[in-house]
Amino acid sequence: MLLPLPPGDFRAYLFDCDGTIADSMPLHYAAWCAALDEWGCEFPEELFYAWGGRPIADIVATLNERHGLAMPVETVVRRQEELYERSLPDLTAVPEVLAHIEADHGRIPFAVVSGSTRAGVTASLTTLGLLDRFEELVCAGDYARPKPDPEAFLLAAQRLGVAPADCLVFEDTELGIRAATAADMAAVRVPAPWERAGRIAARPM
Repeated sequence: MLLPLPPGDFRAYLFDCDGTIADSMPLHYAAWCAALDEWGCEFPEELFYAWGGRPIADIVATLNERHGLAMPVETVVRRQEELYERSLPDLTAVPEVLAHIEADHGRIPFAVVSGSTRAGVTASLTTLGLLDRFEELVCAGDYARPKPDPEAFLLAAQRLGVAPADCLVFEDTELGIRAATAADMAAVRVPAPWERAGRIAARPM
């Protein structure tokens, strides 16, 4: 089933990855819990979803601050990604978003704009058989200011050669929606796992 889109003759689609293309948030949360447990760090599920869209290195750094810990950021990031990759055989796509990808692939260019690393995004898209659908991947490390700053979305539009106002963003997080709005892009909010039975309206500019 297709998500309702805002009106407009869009010339490019920009997709977040985790929770938007890939139904990966439950798998990521399990990997986070296992990785952080090795350092005696708790990560409540409500907080995990509230921080959706943040770069994973920032998550570790912020958890260090909140809990007075000194977890090595790169070590924990690598461990989380390793544990997540072990769960990839269980990964599926978000059906409503997959329908748009299949319907419009080849008609307009697509890009992924993610707070995850390029390795993590590539692993997810490869598992889903979707990597070749995207002309550009904009991932953590490609930009200086994460969502809700618009930098990542503006970079994707620039790489595709499409004006920001002609891009439509698919996002599952409030940070992502705010970033799209700041980039002068229309956005569609993708339902969270517990909302999949409902309908989420498009959010126009």
